Amino acid sequence: MALPVNARIGATPNFASNLEQVRVFFVTQDAATALTRFNQLKGELREMKRILSWSPVGGRPARFLNGHSVQAQMCTASVMQLAAQAGRPFLREYVVAQHVVLYAHSDSEVILLALKHHRQLAYSAIQ
Repeated sequence: MALPVNARIGATPNFASNLEQVRVFFVTQDAATALTRFNQLKGELREMKRILSWSPVGGRPARFLNGHSVQAQMCTASVMQLAAQAGRPFLREYVVAQHVVLYAHSDSEVILLALKHHRQLAYSAIQ
């Protein structure tokens, strides 16, 4: 896979919903520092997008795809549905501070699918 000069970066409604859930969690956890922490996360996501624009394979292979437990298979099925909706063949994860971004990509496009805290077991998907 050749590196594109500038891959397009997009996001699904599910990713936007996950990001809003993080914002609400930050406010619930500590309203005084929520805005600062959320702005820091958004800055780190902008840096991730910059990196992925010139290297769509910049993240790690999605770890859950090789899981054999029932929970791993359920997670995989949910995420594969997100990937199918995005129409991109490859799934990867990118670690951003305490969070993990799931994305699908081709040589010229990156679609952000989901966002979760590293302690969460599975990505949440809106139905």
